[in-house]
Amino acid sequence: MKFLNAEPFRIKVIEPIKKSTRPEREEWIKKADFNVFRLEAEQVYIDMITDSGTSAMSSNQWAGVMKGDESYAGSKSFYNLRNSVQDIMGFPYMQPTHQGRAADFIMSQLYAKKGGYILGNLHFDSFKGHAEIAGSIPVDLIIEEGRTANSNPHPFKGNMDIKKLQNFIKQHGSENIPLIIITITSNGNGGQPVSINNIRMVSVIAKANKIPLMIDAARFAENCYFIKMREEGYEDKTIKEIALELFSYADGCVMSSKKDGLVNIGGFICTRHEELFPAINQLAIINEGFVTYGGMSGRDLEALAIGLYEGVEEDYLEYRINQVAYLGEQLAKKGVPIILPTGGHGVYVDAQKFYPNIPQSEFPGQAMVVELFKTGGVRGVELGSCAFSKKNPETGKIIFPDLELVRLTVSRRVYTNRHMDVVVNALADVFERRNEMKGLKLIYEGPIISLRHFTAKFEPIS
Repeated sequence: MKFLNAEPFRIKVIEPIKKSTRPEREEWIKKADFNVFRLEAEQVYIDMITDSGTSAMSSNQWAGVMKGDESYAGSKSFYNLRNSVQDIMGFPYMQPTHQGRAADFIMSQLYAKKGGYILGNLHFDSFKGHAEIAGSIPVDLIIEEGRTANSNPHPFKGNMDIKKLQNFIKQHGSENIPLIIITITSNGNGGQPVSINNIRMVSVIAKANKIPLMIDAARFAENCYFIKMREEGYEDKTIKEIALELFSYADGCVMSSKKDGLVNIGGFICTRHEELFPAINQLAIINEGFVTYGGMSGRDLEALAIGLYEGVEEDYLEYRINQVAYLGEQLAKKGVPIILPTGGHGVYVDAQKFYPNIPQSEFPGQAMVVELFKTGGVRGVELGSCAFSKKNPETGKIIFPDLELVRLTVSRRVYTNRHMDVVVNALADVFERRNEMKGLKLIYEGPIISLRHFTAKFEPIS
């Protein structure tokens, strides 16, 4: 008899969540200008807007919080974190920051230059915004299988297109490319993983052209689990062994620890180049605090030092990836169009197939997010025509992204599969009524288009 595995933990502490009525939710979303970022958390029944900083910490991490050293300089918790990073990732130099965006800022100050091209598999909003502010031009070079929301079974839809990378360098010159960055997993197209072979090939090209290669490591452990499951030659390696090899091909990394670090705050930037570390330290001192705390408390440094090890445990990752897969499987059974295979941290719904009657100029992804909240109190996030559109610098015309997605992000160690069933039923109800839905009109956006979705205001199209 085959036994099914359950969650690899027991629940000791709970947080009550409140149910609400549809009329209440309709009033709340109207007051929030039809942007779920503007809602109060208490108004949300199941929150899937992000997996960043929403993890449940373990009893070992909470014990670490009590032991955290709050010394301004030379905290023992800093050295514990540094040792964890060196052991799991292999980078000798690590600078903590208060969160991943701060690490992105430091990286942009090191590498971004006006008019330079920063090449990536698929840039996400935080570093993309920093790069644009610095005057650089982010360029996405993801493989074609990763550009469309289809059910193509390609195991690594986050891979960078090697031929496009080589051609771009040849056309524009390596001197005009200050940085290559690979995001693992690729958040912009469904949490899709990147293979070690792809990272290795990018590394060879980067070194041959003397271009630094950095890794956005927010979800590195999930990516390593996919490598173990899908890439030939890695099935017998541990997650930690895979991580060490993966990072060995890069010059450094940035990490929002609020994802695979299993903590609620924090980040860091790493390098293997001693000559760069003083500049990193100085940027941290100016913007974050002294180098051995970097904007984090000692207790949070300690929780992260422990969480990095918990994040590479295979039993945990198996549960984590399978819960996301369960949500995807149940939605697919209801006919909801999603990106397949499902990724590591959430399920991504293809809003263009969901609402073929709503053009991208009327924000079909945002319309779905709003209706899902009204229907079930579930808060997802749009990653499409609002979040990822660009403006032609010469004409000002909006250039819509290839993908129009809604991300349903699953927080780590927080929700059960019963919660996933609620999400499935709510979205299935929205899908059944899809032909009744109309789009939205953007009535306010911030000055940086790649960050506008956080503060945008909408109104329904009548």
